[in-house]
Amino acid sequence: MNNLKKIGLTALGTTLIASSAFAADFSVTGNASISMDQTDDKQGTAIYMGDSLNFKANGEMDNGVTVAVHYEIDGGALDDHSFTLGTSDMGSLRFGGHGDGTSLSSMDDKMPNAYEESFDIIDTDGAGKVGSPTVINGLSGNNSFKYTSAEMNGTTATVAYLHGSDYVDFGVTNSGSIDGLTVGYARGDVEDAADATKEATESTLYAKYAIGSITAGYQISDLDHPTAGTSLESKSMGVTYAISDNLSVGYHQHNLEKENDADDQKSTGVSASYTMGSMTLGGASNKVENMANTLGADHKGYEMTLSFAF
Repeated sequence: MNNLKKIGLTALGTTLIASSAFAADFSVTGNASISMDQTDDKQGTAIYMGDSLNFKANGEMDNGVTVAVHYEIDGGALDDHSFTLGTSDMGSLRFGGHGDGTSLSSMDDKMPNAYEESFDIIDTDGAGKVGSPTVINGLSGNNSFKYTSAEMNGTTATVAYLHGSDYVDFGVTNSGSIDGLTVGYARGDVEDAADATKEATESTLYAKYAIGSITAGYQISDLDHPTAGTSLESKSMGVTYAISDNLSVGYHQHNLEKENDADDQKSTGVSASYTMGSMTLGGASNKVENMANTLGADHKGYEMTLSFAF
């Protein structure tokens, strides 16, 4: 995105570490879009507009600590917002007031795609919860802390804590040690809702490799639950091909197995995106069989979006 404004300003005050006044950069970016989708082939088509304004301020104090604040206005209301402290040597600590992700939720699916994952778009109840395919993705929510280490030889580590649920997870990624290869692992533990003495463990491991115009990847995720018959395992893969600098196409597949259940949830999707300057036209067509591991719960959906960044 191109900044509408970038101005210098002086901020006075104190932070967690005392410092004198420092100069900060302030920027405003945004986007507007129009989308057409059918989240379930048993429902009608919807057309709607999206809009977002992002306000960011960042600067460095005399002691070398950087400070960054982010606010998003979405649909005329305050949406995502966060506050980050960091140094180049020690990494950064981010407090997500709203809309931030944990280590595992940020890695729920790292497979390449040209628009969205094959388990996205489908939403039979309009709430994006029980009416959508099951995904192993850890926990996320408001008022979370996430520490991200400084990069060392292409490796970055994260640790996240979600207030209110006592959820903690960690993740590690490496990129660049082998040209074109990126790998990552994340794991999180959460108390069982029915028995606080038991914990469910979620984990994911992925690898993707880019060579020329092709990027391909494979990912395995597990939910080890203390209650018999509720553990899950998923496998996903994706591949994209950059036809040109502006046009890309992709294929994505996600299979989820449930313990003691013969009906696997299977999601597949094809997608494409075209970019010209600040304009992007993208879309995907997805289908899911046996959604939530329920035999015969088959659904199809599509989405197309024309967006402009400024």
